[in-house]
Amino acid sequence: MYNKGFLKVASVTPKLKVGNPDYNVKEMLSLLDGIKSSITVFPELGVTAYTCNDLFYQESLLSNTKKAIQHLLTENKYDGILVIGAPLEIEGVLYNSAFVIKNDKILGIVPKFYLPNTGEFYEKRWFQSGFDIVKKVKEVTYLGQKVPFGHLVFKDLNDELSFGIEICEDMWAPISPGNILALNGARIILNLSASNEVLGKREIRRRSILEHSRRNAGAYVYSSAGVNESTSETVFSGHNVIAQNSELLVETENFNQESEIIYGDLDIEKIDFARRTNASYRDTLNRYQFEYQDVFFSLKQTKDYSFEKKLDSTPFVPKINILEDFEKVAALQENALIKRIKHVRAKSLLIGVSGGLDSTLALLIAVRVYDNLGLDRKEIIGVTMPGLHTSKLTKKNALDMMTNLGVTILDININDHVNEHFKLIGHDGITQDVTYENTQARARTMILMNLANKYQGIVLGTGDLSELALGWCTYNGDQMSMYGINAGIPKTLVQFMIYNYAIHKFDENVRDTLLSIIKTPISPELTSNQETEKNIGKYEINDFIVHRLLRFGDNEHRVKWLIQKVFDLTLEEASQYSSNFYRRFYSQQFKRQALPDGPKILDISISPRGDLRLPSDIDYNS
Repeated sequence: MYNKGFLKVASVTPKLKVGNPDYNVKEMLSLLDGIKSSITVFPELGVTAYTCNDLFYQESLLSNTKKAIQHLLTENKYDGILVIGAPLEIEGVLYNSAFVIKNDKILGIVPKFYLPNTGEFYEKRWFQSGFDIVKKVKEVTYLGQKVPFGHLVFKDLNDELSFGIEICEDMWAPISPGNILALNGARIILNLSASNEVLGKREIRRRSILEHSRRNAGAYVYSSAGVNESTSETVFSGHNVIAQNSELLVETENFNQESEIIYGDLDIEKIDFARRTNASYRDTLNRYQFEYQDVFFSLKQTKDYSFEKKLDSTPFVPKINILEDFEKVAALQENALIKRIKHVRAKSLLIGVSGGLDSTLALLIAVRVYDNLGLDRKEIIGVTMPGLHTSKLTKKNALDMMTNLGVTILDININDHVNEHFKLIGHDGITQDVTYENTQARARTMILMNLANKYQGIVLGTGDLSELALGWCTYNGDQMSMYGINAGIPKTLVQFMIYNYAIHKFDENVRDTLLSIIKTPISPELTSNQETEKNIGKYEINDFIVHRLLRFGDNEHRVKWLIQKVFDLTLEEASQYSSNFYRRFYSQQFKRQALPDGPKILDISISPRGDLRLPSDIDYNS
């Protein structure tokens, strides 16, 4: 299956019989009948089994291998790319090889280059390295087909997909063939392996595969020999792994007695984006080259695509090491703020506390900082500024929280100030337009800035990454501060942080208030019955889009397709979300150009001084 830049691959360990190519190929064909991937990889020397040893010398095994592969070509109904391992004889010399097959055609044959010959491995007894032969032989004839041979990069005719091959030990070399293939255009490395199992090797193998996928800024598909090839002192476990950009997508458990298939969803567009944005990859590109051949093929794209597992709908929220990741985020915010306080010699912190999520997190971080520095919490000045539409609940939550945390409280009603300003600018004070909203937001910011001067402190900004990405802030209002402590944290992560503060860090009084804040509908309370998510959509969906755009470079059309699947949206709903987000994101860049400093927390940021260097005036075209 192949669609919208996603490619489904399969890594297979079949139940084999050592030295029986006919049986082994029939087992492969049986498995292929039910496989639903676009690329399928079998283990090293899977046609014969790896552990044939001196049987490789026998003509009968070699001739039976050819017959078995011919049978596979004739009976193959699988419409994807099939990769199998078999011995190849050239002028009386054997090469441990990978055969790349599409329907009844052998697209190419790749020999193994690094042969293990220590410990339990004596591969040089039977096979020759491919290094010398590929210099003179570029094509072989096999079963009547003229087949490209040697260093090969397999490419889709549309240049949207490409892969290379390495075989087992190749991966362990200081500079592997896969590394060089990746630098010459291969987005995916397929590895046919017969890696044995000893204590600790599984972990080493996994780490190596993940590291290769990271260094190559690509994907890695690893298929290994199973338990049925175990013989004498050597035990195989069938450890198969699929990884992309250092992320483990899926792996098998060890020692399955039956044939086993694992599937992985590779994001090809994500690979391309990673390479475009990786300066180290670009600098290394073409510096390590060998003479290689392009081999072209064509894959049908399906009308739809089903993921093996649903994509993470909340990619910013920790799922595994919850408390550890909570502490890491809190420590980043804490130490960033400590540095700023010490540098400017601030005697106080001014925080506009609304009773909403963002100001709550800023206040909690401030308290943590002052406690760790041994400073008086009373030097944290929380300012609640109820306005024309402030609810009793949010004000109560703000006051309760500040009281229980022991910070200084200033309660400043802004209604008279705002109404006076309406008169000055000729606004009727009734029409609830953007002027009506922003006048209140700017009034609060002005008060905070003046108070900061009065108390020799700094205004701690509360706006989060999600709001700033959408431009859901008032320019020179809540957009501005002296340090934006939440600027690197999306809304879904803000909620996660407050919840964990509530559960793990505070007593019952503070906990109840924090849980109430989490449950309260998100609103700036600038107009009547205003709820943010009714205007801009659910933050969960918007944060998913933020992640796809900034981390992977997804365009509007791809995002629309993805959020339909992830959030079970209709086409109309998905279109509304995607178009609204992208329109707002690109039209509001001017607000982000003037953002105050704030700590980078995640591997993405919208700082104009850091990750996001965009022009303010973008003629956006999806």
